[in-house]
Amino acid sequence: MLKSSIAITGSTGYIGSQVVFALLSRFAGEINCRVIVRKSSDCSFLKGLPVEIVKADILDPLALYEAFRGVDTVFHCAGLIAYTKNYRNALYDTNVLGTRNVVNASLHNGVRKLVMTSSIAAIGATEDGSPASESSTFQEWQRSNGYMEAKHLAELEGLRGLAEGLEVVMLNPGVVIGIDRGNMASVSSSNTVLKLIYQGQLPLCPSGSTGFVDVRDVADAHLAAWKQGRSGERYIVVGHNLTFRELFDRIGRRDGRSTGNTMMVPEALGLLAGLGGECWSLLLRRPSFISLESMRTSTRHLAYSNKRSIQELTIQYRDLPETLKSITV
Repeated sequence: MLKSSIAITGSTGYIGSQVVFALLSRFAGEINCRVIVRKSSDCSFLKGLPVEIVKADILDPLALYEAFRGVDTVFHCAGLIAYTKNYRNALYDTNVLGTRNVVNASLHNGVRKLVMTSSIAAIGATEDGSPASESSTFQEWQRSNGYMEAKHLAELEGLRGLAEGLEVVMLNPGVVIGIDRGNMASVSSSNTVLKLIYQGQLPLCPSGSTGFVDVRDVADAHLAAWKQGRSGERYIVVGHNLTFRELFDRIGRRDGRSTGNTMMVPEALGLLAGLGGECWSLLLRRPSFISLESMRTSTRHLAYSNKRSIQELTIQYRDLPETLKSITV
C-alpha cells in the first residue's frame, strides 16, 4: 500500500506536537511523517519517534519549497500568539506571510491537501451575543486586535490557495487547554494560568466569556479534517462555552477548593494590568497574554457553535472535568 507523505509545521509547539503524536498513534504504518522545525527548536521529545526531521523556517520560502518536496498533505500548525502592540508586526510576519509561504510551497510541490490551524480569533462575533458560527461576519472592532487581524488575514491566504487548486480545510480552535502527560511538549501559557487559578493565586477574573477546548480534541479534529473535512470549509473546534467566572468556579470545586473570594476585574485595574503587560513585553521582548487588547477582549461575552465539527468531523469533545484534571494533578 502506498503510504501518505505528511509534513507538519509547528511540530514542536503545543498543538503541532499533539498532532504528531496523534498521527503516529493512529496511522504509524500508513504514513511517512516529516516534521518541519526551526534550527533553534528543541526536538528532544521527538527522539526515537518514526519521523523525518527537516530544518526549515516558514519565513524562508526556499527552505519550505525543499521541505514540502514529495509531500501530499501539510498540517500547518505553526503560528505566533501574542497580544501586545509591540508584536503586531511579528504577528503579521509569522501568521500571514508564513502562511503565504506555506501555501505557495504547497502549490509549487503539488500538495493535495492543506489542513490549517486557525483560531476562533478569526471567527466573526455576533451582535446579540449568541454563539458565532463559521459564517459569522468579522467585526470592525476585531481588526484593532493584532492577533485577531493576523489570523483573519492568514485564512485569506488559505482561501487564495484554494482558488489556485489546493484543497484547504481550516480549523478554528477555542482557547486550547489540557495536558497530555505522554507528550513532553504539551505545555502552554493557558495551562500555567489555570494552575495559578487552582492554587488560588489569581483572586481576580475577567467579566467576559469565550470557548475552550482540550488540546487532545484539537489533535483529533486535525486528523478528522484530513480524512473527512470538506475543502474550502472552516470548522469551529470548541468543547465548552464558559464565562471566566464559571471557569474559575469549576477549577475551584476540584478537591473541595473554593474560589468564593474571586472578584471581577475592575475596569481601572484591568487597564493598569494591560499597561503593565505592554511594558513587560516591551522590556523583556517576550509575548505577554496580558495586554490592553486582551483585557478589553476578556470583557466581551463571546460564544461559539461547534455543530459543524460534531456533524461533519464527528468530533466527540471531552468533558471539562477530564481536561481540568490533566492540568491540576
